[in-house]
Amino acid sequence: MIRFNGITKTYDGGRPAVDDLSMDIDRGRITVFVGPSGCGKTTSLRMINRMVEPTSGTILLDGQDVALQKAAELRRSMGYVMQSSGLMPHRSVIDNIATVPRLNGVPRAEARVRAKELLDVVGLASELGRRYPGQLSGGQQQRVGVARALAADPPVLLMDEPFSAVDPVVRAELQEELLRLQRDLAKTIVFVTHDIDEATILGDKVAVFAVGGRLAQFAAPEEILRAPVDDFVAGFVGRDRGFRHLSFQQGDHVTVHPIETIEVDQLADPTVSVRSAWTLLVDADGRPHGWVPQATRGSITTQADAVPGGSLYTRGDTLRRALDAALSSPSGLGVAVDDDGRAIGIVRAAEVFELIEGARLDRGRADHNTAV
Repeated sequence: MIRFNGITKTYDGGRPAVDDLSMDIDRGRITVFVGPSGCGKTTSLRMINRMVEPTSGTILLDGQDVALQKAAELRRSMGYVMQSSGLMPHRSVIDNIATVPRLNGVPRAEARVRAKELLDVVGLASELGRRYPGQLSGGQQQRVGVARALAADPPVLLMDEPFSAVDPVVRAELQEELLRLQRDLAKTIVFVTHDIDEATILGDKVAVFAVGGRLAQFAAPEEILRAPVDDFVAGFVGRDRGFRHLSFQQGDHVTVHPIETIEVDQLADPTVSVRSAWTLLVDADGRPHGWVPQATRGSITTQADAVPGGSLYTRGDTLRRALDAALSSPSGLGVAVDDDGRAIGIVRAAEVFELIEGARLDRGRADHNTAV
């Protein structure tokens, strides 16, 4: 566990960058620091490994004051991932990952074996290990940065806006990858972001910082979305916090309806007609690849001619995912898939809205009974 006890950080006697911060970070969980620029979230993160020294107060790591530990040793005992990945351009991917084990005295051959194992852990092909950072995409570089942070198997992983420099699609993939890793590794992760969506997706608990280094609210993401403590938190979370809150309502009762499908290799066959206004295009394994409108069926002979689909909904996922799938689809029908990505039917927005309304009424009744 990491404990902040009355931590304050000021620079040159000015206003505090962090103001009297006290909080406990749970072991084996993801805690996200979120807030606007200049609120002290990155400063707070860097005080954990003594990249920044507090002006007053103490930080305890498993009951031990970090100020009493040698800074270099403390930093090597923790993983650290930054926004730009921070890879050394003159070293191969493998040697970048092996950096901390080598600093800790692990023989080069052993460190490189560990580095190769970690390529697979973070979802990178083994042949990328021979490349240099400049030969990788931004998303690949960030995965290497995560692998390097994990190389010495640290119990604590500090992540300073690690996904903010990549495009939204890659960012979503990296978020999913981090959650997968955490399910397997159960590290104590402190993650900094300015994006409230990222915070609520990743965090077991979220610390919302206000300008001036004040901790405005520290709670589970669902609680912050449902009951912000003040106007600042409500404004930062945004007017659409009710939509974000759907991420915490399971869609177990969403009805999945059958849908007509056509396979990719049937498109060029004019004798294969479609009966529905919108027919789902799938490959030989049943994975969705777009839509075929009945009105333009005659002009669609290849996969490239099909109308691109929206997002996908996995049965049992949240109401937010179900609603997003339906609203983002050009057909107005959200594609539901199984755990292997095969299409199993469609969901309808109107029915999802009914479930959302039912959940809202149930929550209102529960709040009323609690108040009484």
